Amino acid sequence: MKKLIFSGILAVSLFLFIISFSIALPIYVRPFYYAHIGAMDLPSQSGFSKSEIKEAYDGVLDYLTFGKEFDTGVMAHSAEGKAHFADCKALFTLDTVVLIASSLCLAVLFALRKRIKVCKAVPFYTALSTVVLPVVIGLLASLDVNKAFIIFHRIFFPGKDNWVFDPRYDEIISVLPMGFFVNCGILIGASVLLLSVVIMVLNKKGLR
Repeated sequence: MKKLIFSGILAVSLFLFIISFSIALPIYVRPFYYAHIGAMDLPSQSGFSKSEIKEAYDGVLDYLTFGKEFDTGVMAHSAEGKAHFADCKALFTLDTVVLIASSLCLAVLFALRKRIKVCKAVPFYTALSTVVLPVVIGLLASLDVNKAFIIFHRIFFPGKDNWVFDPRYDEIISVLPMGFFVNCGILIGASVLLLSVVIMVLNKKGLR
């Protein structure tokens, strides 16, 4: 029974770690966004300079991740726009909490690996099942990116429409094009795939 319980904890912790870590990448690795400023020619498209775009993005991310005051620099923002970012902040915080909690669980299980027993194939099959998630979501989203974007927001922000930004009042949206969000999804999917493959290979070698 103990072996089953610890194996279950390992499976859940590993699954949540892979997903939450991958989601955290585009959130905390800001150079990922900075690279889009020039690649997507955001200054000429938005009318804001590169430094103003970075200042606005950093202000929003500081609010979302570190709890600082909401700030979009020289860009105008509305009360509804700010309210949507408050909703996003709750999701970002949840992902961070899940990442920390799953990391601690895995660290404890690793430290006690000689005292507890788990099914040795758990990491392999957990990682294998985790790969299915981004593949299925990616295939569905590729059929209609705009529709997928809408469905995503209706799922995570039920009953709200403040995520539909008007660039006249929430100028930050002019420097957050759809292409950037698509690339965020690609980065998350690639991270899930890479982590899962590495875990499967390492676990397979450990079983030999």
